[in-house]
Amino acid sequence: MLVHIKEIVKEAERGGYAVGAFNIHGLESALGVAGAANRARSAAIIQVSESAIKYIGLKPITHIVSTIAKNIAARVPIALHLDHGTNFDSIFECINSGFTSVHIDASSLPLDENIRLTRQVVEVAHGHGVWVQGEIGAMIGGHGDNGKKLKNIPLADPEEVLEFVKATKIDTIAAAVGTAHGVYTNEDIKFPLLKEIIAKVKKPFVLHGGSGVADEKIKKAIREGVSIINIGSDIKIAFCSSLISNCLKNRKETDPRKLLAPTIEAVEKAAYGKMKLFGSAGRVKEREVET
Repeated sequence: MLVHIKEIVKEAERGGYAVGAFNIHGLESALGVAGAANRARSAAIIQVSESAIKYIGLKPITHIVSTIAKNIAARVPIALHLDHGTNFDSIFECINSGFTSVHIDASSLPLDENIRLTRQVVEVAHGHGVWVQGEIGAMIGGHGDNGKKLKNIPLADPEEVLEFVKATKIDTIAAAVGTAHGVYTNEDIKFPLLKEIIAKVKKPFVLHGGSGVADEKIKKAIREGVSIINIGSDIKIAFCSSLISNCLKNRKETDPRKLLAPTIEAVEKAAYGKMKLFGSAGRVKEREVET
């Protein structure tokens, strides 16, 4: 069932677990995440990037997610979120299209410009009842990268994060604490920094770059108060590995459905594992899953 993201986040905060925000890229990955949520009896945030919207189209992706949430995942809470919005037009279109949360990422700009742009989005979004995620400290790396090493991973300044949150009135905060987009050998969570930021801002914290972090560190981050964990690369890798393997085994197949079908199961497996890890599995009460 499609719900406002605030319902999912507040339940996670009350329960002391984190909810996964999974990047999808089309029908198959959306079905995979929804299937995992059903199997795990877990809430899920389905999120799309501006590049995914450009590829699929805003109306198609909105209808795909809403239809899946209302029918296939009717017994578990699903929220729709824009990830790393940088273009005002696309952000406002998502607000008007039924997204209950949008991410304005102006983190690569100076603090004062980041505050100004984020505040503009907040003013519009809050008028429509939509939550806004802001970001401090640019997240580097590339979605889908696997096994490389990064140089100079940025870290956020806790005082700047606090100033940013107070000035913008955002609803959730993403800040650079040592992780990166992709799966890298040297990314890590700087726990003293994470703990300080969470204590200062008292807002739901979104951990970006969750795909490349060891399970024990993810669990520790949740104990420190992380509410949402973004998973993008693990979904891409699961999808592409399955598709490539199936295509190589069935080179003469001409039915795209037969080639694509295993990717749904691969994404479901990846998302289900994260739901178990994050502690969100089994949180949907039995009375809510009765048909």
